[in-house]
Amino acid sequence: MTRFIDHHLADASRPAASGRTGEVFDPNSGLVQAHVALGDKAVLDAAVQAAKRAQPAWAATNPQRRARVMFRFKALVESHMDELAHLLASEHGKVIADAKGDIQRGLDVVEFACGAPHALKGEYTQGAGPGIDVYSMRQPLGVGAGITPFNFPAMIPLWMTAVALACGNAFILKPSERDPSVPVRLAELFLEAGLPPGVLQVVHGDKVMVDAILDHPDIAGVSFVGSSDIAHYVYQRGVAAGKRVQAMGGAKNHGIVLPDADLDQVVADLTGAAFGSAGERCMALPVVTPVGQKTADALREKLVTAIRALRVGVSTDPDAHYGPVVTAAHKAKIEDWIQTGIDEGAELVIDGRGLKLQGHENGFFVGPTLFDHVTPTMRAYQEEIFGPVLQMVRVDSFEEALALPSAHQYGNGVAIFTRNGRAAREFAARVNVGMVGINVPIPVPVAYHTFGGWKRSAFGDTNQHGMEGVKFWTKVKTVTARWPEGLVEEANTFVMPTLA
Repeated sequence: MTRFIDHHLADASRPAASGRTGEVFDPNSGLVQAHVALGDKAVLDAAVQAAKRAQPAWAATNPQRRARVMFRFKALVESHMDELAHLLASEHGKVIADAKGDIQRGLDVVEFACGAPHALKGEYTQGAGPGIDVYSMRQPLGVGAGITPFNFPAMIPLWMTAVALACGNAFILKPSERDPSVPVRLAELFLEAGLPPGVLQVVHGDKVMVDAILDHPDIAGVSFVGSSDIAHYVYQRGVAAGKRVQAMGGAKNHGIVLPDADLDQVVADLTGAAFGSAGERCMALPVVTPVGQKTADALREKLVTAIRALRVGVSTDPDAHYGPVVTAAHKAKIEDWIQTGIDEGAELVIDGRGLKLQGHENGFFVGPTLFDHVTPTMRAYQEEIFGPVLQMVRVDSFEEALALPSAHQYGNGVAIFTRNGRAAREFAARVNVGMVGINVPIPVPVAYHTFGGWKRSAFGDTNQHGMEGVKFWTKVKTVTARWPEGLVEEANTFVMPTLA
């Protein structure tokens, strides 16, 4: 009998179930392991009303005490790391080591959120005018919501919840219905850490729930991570409803390889960045752009050897480099893109289709795939594949290499591999992409900086985590105060006051 994953709501009394459920698969076996409730407006409204009741007291709790909840939560997650990693891997398919990395990168933002007392400090000017002081304060938005993708079921929910909660908001999380168990477990650990009931709740659902979140008048801010088309939809609908919205979309990150690069190191970096987590990362590196035919030929030879040595296995295989993709539908989509690349004239060097593991023949496995002689006019280059597929686009000059990611519709991340400091500096300054790695294949910033792409990789003007996250989840109030020494002045003032 499969288990049932319910909403994590504050109130025992709740609306009647919609009757709709979704299937949660074990990607290793291809079998259904659970059913998840798919909620509707009534479920969301119950969560929002509970959040509205709980939020004022949480906001009135001083930042230091809120930070102590974060400290306790961090310790609890660390003590449950093995449990969470195995649960995550069983629904997503990534190997255990990668699952632990998913959780740890989320905890990095929790650590940042522990510094909320410092991050929430306002500004103060004494004597801005005669007897006048001016100061500002950061206050929470109220009730916020997060809509998170399947590929990082721990990291991205933690990116959102940690900062939003530390700033004094109540939060409603709608994780992906494909792997919903870890977000629910994290919410349980927040309660154990001392978070008041109602401050964090988890609702499950599909587009019905997403639209309900975007339309609900009592949700002040929405954070989203997912594909670009849906990110654009979320941004437009949420803003039209008067909400503050940040919506992170897809990517097609490039790795630029200059002739002076250490190719052995490049290959080691590329195999991890392109194929780790089966390529299901918005910061994966699915395009490699060697400069010069000699560089390309040498790189290809080394890549073929390294890729053929990769081991695809079940999530619990400690020797596997990566595991299955998340669903059968996603496996089919990736294989369709491989066929598209062939049809468009790219050279298929290594074909990962049709991979079967003994004893797991129905698992959602896709082998590592390598294309060469890909061109910018191909749809398989222009669109995000989101699987273990590496495409080589050859160019003859630095300027051509710079132009490719700069002109692409996505602008999430890019990396350049070189020993030339001047070339790297010029590339970083000129490339039209939001996050740049210099000899770093996956340039995800540390938690106290900020994460966000450009162009169709992000909608909205505020990034994830770091101080940008604090700015998103708070609003600034500025106070101008005067304390006259004597009685109230008799003269009435009918002109705009100045500080002179």
